[in-house]
Amino acid sequence: MVCGRSQKTARTRVLAVAVPAAVMSAVGLWGLDRGGMWRDEAVTFQVARRTVPQIWRLLHEVDAVHGLYYLFMHVVLAVRPGEVVLRLPSVCGAAATAALVAALGARLARPRVGLWAGLLYAVTPLAGHYAQEGRSYALVAAGGAGATLLLARALDERGGAHADADEDAAAEAEAGAGDGTVARAKSSRSRVWWVYGGVVAVTCLLHELAVLVLCAHALTLVLLRAPRRVWGAWARAAGAAVVALLPLALVSSGQSQQVEWLPVPDWESAERLLRNFAAGPGGPVFWGCLALMALGLTAGRTAAFAAPLMIVPPAFLMLLSQVKPLYHDRYVLYALAGAPLLIAAGADRLAAIAGRKAHRWAVAAAGALAVGLVFLDLLPLHREYRTLAHRPDDLAAVSALTAREVRPGDPVLFLPSLGRRTALAYPKGFRGVRDLALRAPGPESGTLYGSEVGPRELQRRLASVNRLWVLAEPYALRSRWFPGEPTERLKLVAVEERFVPRWEGERDGVTLRLYVRRPATASLAPPGRSPSPAPR
Repeated sequence: MVCGRSQKTARTRVLAVAVPAAVMSAVGLWGLDRGGMWRDEAVTFQVARRTVPQIWRLLHEVDAVHGLYYLFMHVVLAVRPGEVVLRLPSVCGAAATAALVAALGARLARPRVGLWAGLLYAVTPLAGHYAQEGRSYALVAAGGAGATLLLARALDERGGAHADADEDAAAEAEAGAGDGTVARAKSSRSRVWWVYGGVVAVTCLLHELAVLVLCAHALTLVLLRAPRRVWGAWARAAGAAVVALLPLALVSSGQSQQVEWLPVPDWESAERLLRNFAAGPGGPVFWGCLALMALGLTAGRTAAFAAPLMIVPPAFLMLLSQVKPLYHDRYVLYALAGAPLLIAAGADRLAAIAGRKAHRWAVAAAGALAVGLVFLDLLPLHREYRTLAHRPDDLAAVSALTAREVRPGDPVLFLPSLGRRTALAYPKGFRGVRDLALRAPGPESGTLYGSEVGPRELQRRLASVNRLWVLAEPYALRSRWFPGEPTERLKLVAVEERFVPRWEGERDGVTLRLYVRRPATASLAPPGRSPSPAPR
């Protein structure tokens, strides 16, 4: 009888984990092929297709924080390079996170809490958005959830934070009597701690700001009043993860100029993150989730894991960013796992009060149905997230514009050089054109977008050109932008002084403009107002 009940409980737990994973997979695969990459995905795509030595050389200059992810994607894209394959690891990462959230809820509370939490994670638009990004954030979220589950296992009530006796006595109570069984139980717990440290280390190497999950876990230990030996085991595992991260942190600190564009977060940033975590931008769903979160804070052990995970990493990073801006919601995506756990825990407490006589399967099904209604309410937002318009840019559209207008052999200037990312992601639109400023491509020069010639050589190349295309980023043709790099400065000045615009097209803010050499007596025509027809 006991064995049958145990098997039934095991099947229930498996179902509670499998259903959210399946739902998250379906949400992630829905609309996965958007028909275009945006700039960050394009970087992943072009870097991951380089050789391993070329990737290693690049990481010494830029993007060291994404090094492990690029090496991983190098293996993935070796199977078949393409936009769908580029995003599939993120879909798998999001599905794994939904399953891990469900497993965590089932362990900390009961299977229905895990089922509801996993489903809530799967239908949250923020999770769906990053499930379809060719970047590391969904994988980092899976690592954060996995590490939290391992912490919960290590702090199991029978041998962890809830044991008042030392580990030997707790292990003996768990395993029975005898020195051999006690030793095996201690060894098992020791392995869990080191696996925990390994998962944290790999997660941090995928993105170093995931190290803030350790701050959340430290607060969990405080809230659970963990005994000294548990603190010691955690400190050894966490310390090993931090030591593994140190070389990356030292290298990436020298590349901090890459995040200089990040603004200082304010109260609006915190409110936006809360709305994203609470399954929607506003309305009844948001306020209902917020109320259940508040109730979930009274859920004892579940709250001790979920609340620090949800609150500590974003709050710590926002505070740090008041001095040096480092905050973006994607950098703390892993903290999202705490929100559905709190909401599900609050719903469980509410169900326990309101439905004492209801069958537990009926309660679980009612909760799953409620999550389905939440998904229907959020459906317009999910659809919006699957459009190209929701991303900052669409490099495929820019490449298509170039393919229509630029002839093979035409000279092209990218202003600034990072605009070359369009040609790297979608080379078809630039086939046969002359990249006037390029000295060496990115793989050969150890740079993202290639190295460019100096001002003198560019002057020489421009002297023989009478017809010139300029592909400019939105800010590059504004009068107040003046680059500090000499070659970029020459591009801007020489084009305006020696050429006049004849035609202009725009896609996603990127400007493609045709210039012809200025006659000796001509005056500069206002951009885009020339009466001359298009080049074709």
